[in-house]
Amino acid sequence: MNLDAIQTALRDQQVDGWLFYDHHYRDPLAYRILGMGENLHVTRRWFYFIPAAGEPVKLVHRIEAGRLDSLPGVKNVYSSWQELEEQLQAMLVGQTRIAMQYSPRNAIMYVSLVDAGTVELLREMGKEIVSSVNLVSQFEAVLTEAQMATHFVAQEKIDRILEAGWKEMGTQVRAGGTDEFAMVEWLQEAMRREGLVWEHGPNVSVGANSADSHYEPNHESSKAIRQGDFVLIDIWAKLEQAGSCFYDITWTGVVDREPTAREQLVFETVRDARDAAVGVVQRAFAAGTAIAGWEADDAARAVIRKAGFGEWFTHRTGHNIGPVLHGNGANLDNLETHDERLILPNTCFSVEPGIYFVGEFGVRSEINMMARPGRAEVTGRVQRELVRV
Repeated sequence: MNLDAIQTALRDQQVDGWLFYDHHYRDPLAYRILGMGENLHVTRRWFYFIPAAGEPVKLVHRIEAGRLDSLPGVKNVYSSWQELEEQLQAMLVGQTRIAMQYSPRNAIMYVSLVDAGTVELLREMGKEIVSSVNLVSQFEAVLTEAQMATHFVAQEKIDRILEAGWKEMGTQVRAGGTDEFAMVEWLQEAMRREGLVWEHGPNVSVGANSADSHYEPNHESSKAIRQGDFVLIDIWAKLEQAGSCFYDITWTGVVDREPTAREQLVFETVRDARDAAVGVVQRAFAAGTAIAGWEADDAARAVIRKAGFGEWFTHRTGHNIGPVLHGNGANLDNLETHDERLILPNTCFSVEPGIYFVGEFGVRSEINMMARPGRAEVTGRVQRELVRV
């Protein structure tokens, strides 16, 4: 935990302090941000308050009095619920506007981890509970220079693997055939050889399966890949080292034929929507203007709606990327959530609009962006045309 950085952020955001709270490991964000590890045995409630200035304060149960000993600050203990409430009120005297892992109306559910009853209790004490969403982004999603470097190493490896994968697919199809799961296994083996790790997948989706944005083939359900098919590949991985950052892309193509006019139109619409989101982010960073995740989503969604395909774009435009594939920074989203979190410098995220015709085919074009102070760049190769396999 970097106490100075947290207190600086609290002053910048004009809040009196950040109140961390947990019971039975309900808030994994707290443990990561505070640097407490992830294997503690926690059976009683604890509170940890970091004021915008001054010394932090702890409140722990007497039978788990050592749970926060790794953190700086004054320790208070309780046993009964009455004592807990008295101690909690005392530790917050003079503090009014307090950040917690809370989101009004559960708008950003990824950070909305404090239970309603605890918020009610604090409000009864006269506290204004505000969301910690942008604080969480700052301390969970902002990457170090070393982490950003790992993203680019993974990018080079995966771009190379994907290009080889398309060629392998064509070779196998013309030699007698292959299937979705066989290509997944081929991609997995190629990633292993490159020292990459991943959570699950990758996805290789043929025909109607490409219209299922979270389709995952397995040995039993795998569909054959044949000449004339439409294929989507979604692939992601990171280096096998602590703190490394994922790279996550999606490309589409056709096997041994030219795309139909409809496929071409849909691909171009998705491509242009992707580029619209990229452009609005790049212009904001170049101008030094704050931009929230929902604004980038709107830019992509407007292109798809104008083309008449709005109802078939059924997910957010992008997600934060870090040491976990779907990180805790701003998502590019004004559909599933109204994501008001700011896209912060030194964060990574995907841009991946899609159009999906159930039972027919689907197109998604996914790239990654790295935001830096004063600029935002696309990382890796950018698909401009459907792949001809």
